[in-house]
Amino acid sequence: MSRQLLTGLALARAGSRAPLELKTNPEWWNTALAAGALGVAVAGDRIDADGDAQLNWLPVTESDRNRAVLLSESDRGIRVAVLADQAGDWPSLRVVGTELADSEVADATAAVALAHWHARHPRCPRCGGVTEMHEAGWARICLQDESVHYPRTDPAVIVLVRDADDRALLGRRADWPANWFSTLAGFVEAGESAEQAVVREIAEEAGVQILPESLEYRGSQPWPFPSSLMLGYHASVAGSAPTTTPDLDEIAEARWLTRAELAAGAADGTVRVPPPVSIARHLIEDWFGDRLSSDWSRP
Repeated sequence: MSRQLLTGLALARAGSRAPLELKTNPEWWNTALAAGALGVAVAGDRIDADGDAQLNWLPVTESDRNRAVLLSESDRGIRVAVLADQAGDWPSLRVVGTELADSEVADATAAVALAHWHARHPRCPRCGGVTEMHEAGWARICLQDESVHYPRTDPAVIVLVRDADDRALLGRRADWPANWFSTLAGFVEAGESAEQAVVREIAEEAGVQILPESLEYRGSQPWPFPSSLMLGYHASVAGSAPTTTPDLDEIAEARWLTRAELAAGAADGTVRVPPPVSIARHLIEDWFGDRLSSDWSRP
């Protein structure tokens, strides 16, 4: 029997979303912007939030309207993101994502994802013409050929690999400090299933062959830095702690760790695990059998 999926993922908590009929109704959108919508400023992965991890919602001004994106419509009212060219002294969603209320985290995650997308797509991929915001900010339309383009989400797999003795395989990226470790991950390639991507990525990055029949889907989380959806898995290999051969390009080091070894490394500072905002942290805790101390986290 399969286990319950992971819950409490920081950026995948409940929140209202604006329905399609509102996004595609320009008359409603223009009226909403003029009639008391509240906006939060966002630039890149930074969003206007105060020290108590509450989003700073401000009335939408006339100058905000051509850079506003619809986020949600509920009994809280209409909420929009106001796309800024530069961030103020705002925290990253990576930092405040675990602290935001359930009612706001969906707004914040969508705001960051859409801010990245709009900043990266000022021109049409078909003809190179200039594009502008369309459908309440959930699309861009080319002013030259009138083609409409929508935000993309790139699926990626992230995997906690176990051996026959229930050790966990953690890796260190080549651009990370010597004590940062996490589960292995990679993007799903064209023409590939998520399960095929798991098998390929673990083989490429760590030189380890997993058992395809062992794959267990554990949950997913949006990762809008800039446009990923992380699909979390557990998987197993045959035998006890097979030798790893990191590719040395993306992964500099891969270790098999028991729970006791992870705790000891965290205690002496030689191992730091992902922060709670990441699904990687939840996959590790799922294997570890308990919540990990905040002292064990990397930034």
